[in-house]
Formats: sequence, C-alpha cells, structure tokens
Amino acid sequence: MSLSYVQAFGLQALRLVVWLALLAVIFTPLERLFALRRTPGRWKTAPADIAFYFLNSLLPLALLAPPLAVLSVGLRHLTPHAYVAAIAGLPVWAKLAAGLAVSEVGGYWGHRLSHEIPLLWRFHAVHHAPEHVDWLISSRAHPVDQVFEKLCALAPLYILGLVQPTATGAGLAGLIAIFGTVWGFFVHANVRWRLGPLEQLVSTPAFHHWHHTNDAHRDHNYAALFPVVDRLFGTYHLPKAWPPAYGVDAAMPEGMLDQLLDPFTPPKPAASKT
Repeated sequence: MSLSYVQAFGLQALRLVVWLALLAVIFTPLERLFALRRTPGRWKTAPADIAFYFLNSLLPLALLAPPLAVLSVGLRHLTPHAYVAAIAGLPVWAKLAAGLAVSEVGGYWGHRLSHEIPLLWRFHAVHHAPEHVDWLISSRAHPVDQVFEKLCALAPLYILGLVQPTATGAGLAGLIAIFGTVWGFFVHANVRWRLGPLEQLVSTPAFHHWHHTNDAHRDHNYAALFPVVDRLFGTYHLPKAWPPAYGVDAAMPEGMLDQLLDPFTPPKPAASKT
C-alpha cells in the first residue's frame, strides 16, 4: 500500500470526522429543543451508528467508482457526438436541475425495489430496524444496500450523458451525491417540525418519518428529495399526524457485525418483509 494512498485515506477519514462533528453540533441541540420523541438510552446504539457512518461514507463510493467510470467511458464511445456536445453545452444550472431530476427518479425506483424484492429487502431492513428515527439513523444501512441504491441514482446520469468522464462531470455527480446525503440527515431528524406548503415541494422529516412507519401505511414515500415523484407513482402518504411506531416486525440481530452478516445467512422461518 503506497504512502500516497494512506495519506488520501487518512485525509478522507479526517474530513468525515469534521463532517460528523459539524452535523452533531447542528442536529443534537435541535433534537433536544424540538424532539418529536424522547429516546432514553439512545447513547447505547450511537457507537454502532457512528461506525455505520464511517463504513458507508468510505466503502460504497469506493466500490461504485470503477463501474461508473467504465460505464461513462463506454457510453461516450457509443453516444452520438452531437448529443454529447448538446449536453456539454447546457449551462451548469440546467445540468444540475436535470441531474437532480434524473437521479431522483432512479433513486426512487432503487429504493422502492429494495422494499419490494425480498432479497434486496434483507439488506435494506438494516436501515429500517431501529425503533427510533433521528439524524444519525441516516447512515445506519448495509453497504450492499447503499451500493445498490446509489447505483440506481447515479447510473442514469451517466447513461443519459449528464455526467461525462471529465473533472466537471465528476464534480456534478459528486455535488448531487453530497446534497442528497446531507438532506438525508435532515429528513431523518427527530424534530416535530411541520413545514406547511413546503412539504409538498421537498421531502421533510414528517415525509420521511412516514417512510419508516411500522404500521399499515408502510411502503410509502420513497423519494429522497421531491415528494412529487411519489405522487407520480402512487406511493405518497403524508397525513397531519406522525407515525405511531417505527422498526420492522422481523427479528434483527443487535450487534453491528451480526447485522452486516445476517442478509448472507439463510432466511429464518419467522423473517418476513414488513
């Protein structure tokens, strides 16, 4: 392992520490002042959540980089030059708007399939298992689930030529990914805010908390940013009330390592998608 690689890894880890500290400074007091639900003993699961944060910040994107790079270069040779030039000539704001829309639809279907296909659900259930929802839960997910959903959100950008194998193109994909990640912390926040008409335009904590509900209204609100996508595909649900309960019905191992290994083991007779 070269020294430059170690230095790059260390720098990325340092960035993640800074981001985590910044997020904690923002969300910890907000969740104390505006808590939707009190969660005594939350600190007991916080170390595992932080470990998931580092794991899913480093591993999925590293695994995605090679196939996306190959896809980008391969499609560049297959796509008509006139189309590539037309896309390249769009202003940055148009590329960003189109990129957000395309990645949102791709991410929606990746997320929805993770609920509807039993094999994918086994990995995605790790994210839904906690019986509480707060900002740190955003990172509690299986890396396989993260790779699949991010691939569904990012691959269409390359397929449609919105991301090119250039520094600018990679920057656009990175900006969309970062924005979605930061917004994910917000919509998981344990705050009792209702944002009125704004809730019809962008995803909010209330919108996403209903995605985590463990009652008859589960399997709704898959969109990461724009609720209109759920309206379009018939999965929108946002009443005035808050969800009565979170979690899944099937048993989930408590330890982080056991949760990472569980989807690879034979399904237990009692396990079911909830």
